[in-house]
Amino acid sequence: MDVESTMLPLGTKMPNFNLLGIDGDMYTNEMFDDKRGSLIMFICNHCPFVKHVNDEIVNLTNEIIQDGIGVIGINSNDSSQEKYAEDSIDKMREYADILGYSFPYVVDEDQSVAKKFTAQCTPDFFLFDENKNLIYRGQLDGSRPGNDVPTNGESLRSAIQALVNNDEPISEQLPSMGCNIKWKIGEEPDYFLNVKG
Repeated sequence: MDVESTMLPLGTKMPNFNLLGIDGDMYTNEMFDDKRGSLIMFICNHCPFVKHVNDEIVNLTNEIIQDGIGVIGINSNDSSQEKYAEDSIDKMREYADILGYSFPYVVDEDQSVAKKFTAQCTPDFFLFDENKNLIYRGQLDGSRPGNDVPTNGESLRSAIQALVNNDEPISEQLPSMGCNIKWKIGEEPDYFLNVKG
């Protein structure tokens, strides 16, 4: 089902994580200790909303990594369910290679990290400042599959520009929209069940 970001409160400290990357290395939030900011993206392989913006994700992340902003992509989908097998770690490696991801792509197998962030959809974006305080969450831009709005990263780019310029966080922050994270059956978080009804 299509859902929107929960919009975690601004100022929230970055939750801790320790996740396995497709390269076999472990990645923790300490990877951002020396960065001027950090972008956490909840993405996956199969979601049409992610596929729709993948080119811009690659363009934007390549740019901001050069500017000293850390980036990580987290896949929290339950790939043990046959219908979501495309989100397996082997497929993650394939997708990252084909798309040219230059950031660590990691798997949140027990889904605990998604729940700490109250991540709801793919894609879902969280931008933190150098002190790991949340300054932006929500959409990449207004483009969605089929709505003919250009995919240019406008919303997230504005938030990143404010961070780089040491300006106040942007005031207009709109939720992302995408497929819901594919939770393990019976382990769905309350915030998802409340939306699902």
